[in-house]
Amino acid sequence: MFEFQSKIKRQIEIIGLCLSNDKSNPISVLDVADIFGVEELTIKRDLQDLRSYGIDIHSSRKRGITLEANIDENKLTEIILHYNGLSHKEYSLDKSTSLLVNKLGVQSLTYMVIMQRCIDNCLKAKIDYIKEGNEIDKGRIIEPILIFQSGGCWRVLAQHEDSVRQFLFDKILTVKATDKTFIKITNSKLTELFAYSWKSWIGFEKHNIKLILEDKWADRLGMRTFLPDQKVTRLDCGSIMFEATVNSLDEIASWIVSRGKGVKVLEPETLKEKVISLAKGALENY
Repeated sequence: MFEFQSKIKRQIEIIGLCLSNDKSNPISVLDVADIFGVEELTIKRDLQDLRSYGIDIHSSRKRGITLEANIDENKLTEIILHYNGLSHKEYSLDKSTSLLVNKLGVQSLTYMVIMQRCIDNCLKAKIDYIKEGNEIDKGRIIEPILIFQSGGCWRVLAQHEDSVRQFLFDKILTVKATDKTFIKITNSKLTELFAYSWKSWIGFEKHNIKLILEDKWADRLGMRTFLPDQKVTRLDCGSIMFEATVNSLDEIASWIVSRGKGVKVLEPETLKEKVISLAKGALENY
């Protein structure tokens, strides 16, 4: 690990230690310096770096190292993702990246760099893309707004007028930056796109669903958090009622069918119809 990466990892761990600290037994700069095997001055510089990043962290003789203000959710999410990336980078746990590199080789980095620079500078990109049925869409102009992982694949999210679309990196044949600019949607709008995503579908639709999870599924899934607004109610019979808002009935229908017996749809009726149609289609294969 590079020295600057070790420093960032240490700084994030200082935040974690500070948050877990017992206020009756404050942790001092000297304590933290001993933990990491560095000089006190190094830890003081770490605290200064964290403050410049927007973390309100300070040290005093009486209270030790303390956070003077809560860390907002967006920054906390960013910190956790960064920390996991630094902590696990030496292991082959990232299947999506391994598959992309295996297929595209050095082009995987080239395409990501060009696409990210288009995102950073609000430039439209021109791509050749493999569509369904292996048809090639040549010279397609897209307005890229985000590179992300989902469903075991690297994807680029691109906007078009009032809609958005995902493109799989491993289906991109060429990427070129254009000199044409576009207006990127706001961060709050981008966050909204993912807020009701069950797995990989991204969109602005909103569908209220209500499911009954019986027996083994109630035990396996009852304590998991799938969506921020979900509501889980334990029923007298041992089953649970699961209520949430999703942005795609097709995606949740596929998930329900893949669970097999024990997941029932109460609402909406459209979701019931989609589940039945998918189940009948699966049976036709046997």
